[in-house]
Amino acid sequence: MFSNKKPNDQRSDVKNPNNSDFKKNNDNRSNQINPNHKQSK
Repeated sequence: MFSNKKPNDQRSDVKNPNNSDFKKNNDNRSNQINPNHKQSK
């Protein structure tokens, strides 16, 4: 389960609009800011 990604690799992925992690990151950020979103659990 150990990933060889370094912190900067992850940051690059999150900042790259072509990467799937970019969308996940933006969804997560908006969910934290929005008090009306439904909890997943």
